[in-house]
Amino acid sequence: MNMHAGSRMLIFGGGALGEWAIPHIGEGDVLVGADQGAWFLVSHGYRPHLAMGDFDSVTAEQKKHIQQMAGEFRDCDPIMKDYTDSELAYMWALQQRPAEIVLLGMTGTRLDHTLANVQLLRQGLAAGVRTVLRNEHNRIELTNGRLELTDEGFSYISLLPLTIEVQGITLEGFQYPLRDAVLTMGQSLAVSNKLVAPAAAVTVRSGELLVIQSRD
Repeated sequence: MNMHAGSRMLIFGGGALGEWAIPHIGEGDVLVGADQGAWFLVSHGYRPHLAMGDFDSVTAEQKKHIQQMAGEFRDCDPIMKDYTDSELAYMWALQQRPAEIVLLGMTGTRLDHTLANVQLLRQGLAAGVRTVLRNEHNRIELTNGRLELTDEGFSYISLLPLTIEVQGITLEGFQYPLRDAVLTMGQSLAVSNKLVAPAAAVTVRSGELLVIQSRD
């Protein structure tokens, strides 16, 4: 029996993390640390259920402490592995069939890693596991159907196609509504909209659409 099925999982990557991330941890959450993300958890007094990665971003002493604190520790060869630490952790999480996965520490100065981690959302969509990527200023989710949203105090909400074209886009509860609209990759038509209702919804007929809530 899968003990993590139906749970909420938080994966901490090696990108930009800070005190803003701590309030996202709730009672009963399954915590996963990927490389330096595992050290972030341990250094804040949390015991990761799983620590995974090549740990090339931490010191030998930090790695030893992570190993002592983690419920499970998986050390990967930094040369032979085919996936980033974040993707390895995410692939493991999807196999556990949780109800939701939250990705933290997945953005930062490395734009290649940031874009790769945003594209990881396609794996969650294919697996039917709701996944949200968060940093200090943004909440990102991918949809190919209907996505219901609540107002969390973000200033803006933008829609960006992750496929060449997204058809049948309808917005409910937005300042600038759309009905059965089409967005093509490369357009900025749906950037910087706003929510005007406590609950809103984005509906897509075909294609994959990034829904990005942001604050300055």
